[in-house]
Amino acid sequence: MTSDRIELRGLRLSAIVGVLPEERDRAQPIEIDLDIDVDLTAAGESDALDDTVDYGAVCDLIEAVVVGDAPLLLERLADRIAAGVLGADRRIDAVEVAVRKLRPPVAQDLATSGVRVRRRSR
Repeated sequence: MTSDRIELRGLRLSAIVGVLPEERDRAQPIEIDLDIDVDLTAAGESDALDDTVDYGAVCDLIEAVVVGDAPLLLERLADRIAAGVLGADRRIDAVEVAVRKLRPPVAQDLATSGVRVRRRSR
């Protein structure tokens, strides 16, 4: 397992996610953070995109997962994102995904609600 990491912060998308009727009827803003554990030695030496994980492609993959699914739970969405990222590049050792609702549907003044999952390649 490597200690190198690609960090993606604050990817904002709209998603159908939640159990309440209003959450099922219209998309709501979510924010995603991602930590990708991958050996970056080759990329550091070569300065070549082919020697690293293309985070633009990762963002496209995340967007496709978010748009293509409408889960009830953030846990499910985070798990599906993690599985997609792990499956995208065999060099990835592990991924940590945080997903937050930016307007949680509660009566209290809550800034965000979210989950964080960590998955390893097999």
